[in-house]
Amino acid sequence: MTSANDTTTPPRETVKIPAASGDEIEAWVYRPEGEEPHPAVVMAHGFAAVKAGGLQPFAERFSREGFTAVPFDYRQWGGSSGQPREEVSVPRQREDYRTVIDWAIADPRIDATQIFIWGTSFSGLHAVEIAATDTRLRGAIAQNPLVDGLAGTRMAQPSRLLRLFAVGVLDRLGSLLGRPPRYVPAGVAAGEFGAVANAAAFAGLDIIRPRDGSEWHNRVAARSLLGIGAHRPVRKAADIRCPILLVVAENDTIAPVAPALRVAERAPKAELFRSRGDHYDVYEGGADFNRVIKVEVEFLHRYAGVLGRSAG
Repeated sequence: MTSANDTTTPPRETVKIPAASGDEIEAWVYRPEGEEPHPAVVMAHGFAAVKAGGLQPFAERFSREGFTAVPFDYRQWGGSSGQPREEVSVPRQREDYRTVIDWAIADPRIDATQIFIWGTSFSGLHAVEIAATDTRLRGAIAQNPLVDGLAGTRMAQPSRLLRLFAVGVLDRLGSLLGRPPRYVPAGVAAGEFGAVANAAAFAGLDIIRPRDGSEWHNRVAARSLLGIGAHRPVRKAADIRCPILLVVAENDTIAPVAPALRVAERAPKAELFRSRGDHYDVYEGGADFNRVIKVEVEFLHRYAGVLGRSAG
């Protein structure tokens, strides 16, 4: 039996999950001790980030608590294949989530009736959308989630938004001619040019930068920025029938807080936890990681019915 205070690093295996496109999705699988099959948590990172940049502490803790944790990289990112590199596509990323969920359901060592989805920041967009449309889920966790793309774009200064749009259009036109992507920095300091530009975005780079030598460039193909505003899963909150935990920062300057609170109000089985600090304070190294991980573990235990383990 494993306690929450155990710091032993759980074993991890790397798997390649085939996608319908012919590419492969790289996932890390952390399997807990004890009798199988286990419940599972399917996880992916936020905007322009990879699994090696901060998901391990969550996955390792979930595994120690009796859950098979499956963090993965989207196609075109991290250890997954796909070209061009570092392009964000909302439909493609959601498809990747569903592909990994399918893989988990088919794994005989995982309990197909106890699949949870976990998303953070931009991947909270996917977690909320899939929770509203996939009846196979036992539950969902969305921490500091972007749940309204339109509200997210409005957080940028109009002049920067216009410049990003112009570069995005040029990049999209270039892609039609077979040209390589035009990249823009993903996170930069206030006043600099990038997809997200403020003090929190710049400080967060140290938290989400991989520490194991994994390749990561803090960049995104400019075409990725087109159309994000059209994705607004906040409007589907009432359709979420599974339990969902919304972790929403008190002072988030990256993901709009009000739409996330609306999801918490409208989803029939929603639970809300207000975390301290800004957007990146929920990660290990941030001001509120310990409280956040405790609440998430308690939520998973409660709805998976995992007995005999401490969530303290």
